[in-house]
Amino acid sequence: MSAFSPVTDGLVVAKRNLIKIKRVPDLLVFTTLSPIMFVLLFAYVFGGAIDGQGGEVYREFLIAGIFAQTVVFGATITGAGLAEDVQKGIVDRFRTLPMSPSAVLFGRTLSDVVNNVIVLVVMSLTGLLIGWRIREGVVDALIGFALLLLFAYAVSWIMAWVGLLVPSPEVVNNASFIIIFPLTFVAITFVPLNTLPGPLQTFAEWNPVSAVTQAARERFGNLGDDPLPLTSWALQNAELYTVIWTVAVLAVFVPLASRQFSRSTSR
Repeated sequence: MSAFSPVTDGLVVAKRNLIKIKRVPDLLVFTTLSPIMFVLLFAYVFGGAIDGQGGEVYREFLIAGIFAQTVVFGATITGAGLAEDVQKGIVDRFRTLPMSPSAVLFGRTLSDVVNNVIVLVVMSLTGLLIGWRIREGVVDALIGFALLLLFAYAVSWIMAWVGLLVPSPEVVNNASFIIIFPLTFVAITFVPLNTLPGPLQTFAEWNPVSAVTQAARERFGNLGDDPLPLTSWALQNAELYTVIWTVAVLAVFVPLASRQFSRSTSR
């Protein structure tokens, strides 16, 4: 087995997962429709009530938060996909092949990054149609998108571990929704920090979803003409805090998911 076999084998597995999306386009259609619906609902239903200026200011504030929520929820595809593969015995078949054991997890998480890239492109086009604009340069915008994808990649490894632990894709979806939904809403994704009550405001300040959202807003230049002062270290150093969380999650859950993969058998 060559030194590069985990990477090359992982790319093969990633290709396999992407071909599945090509053959079942409904997977991508519904993945992109949900965030588009969120963009339109929040921009036009709640926007005017929140900023009192017809929603224009809120739309720019909103987009980075929608991006963050979508890529985090998109990471649940990793867990559901692995749970399905274990349930159907596909993981057992992979073990019989002359391939690196880590390739399955690497390929699964990599293919979901590609899926998130497609979703972000679709959402960006939707945002441009409703008035969102990137106020900084192209390089800054690309860094903002990269931080979102990097954070989502780390969350994918958490979901990979969960997907190998639970008995079915349905359980993965239900369990992840219970955790991720409040995590993405008790943050500065959709509302300014000062609108949250005291305890929730403290949680939101240190919530990594808030940090990646703030980092993206800064890179997109969507802070507005008079941004609210940020008092927590996490939001003042949003990019660094995002990277710290990403590295910490990968350091913990890559080994955990790999160990659980070696124990998983068809159910």
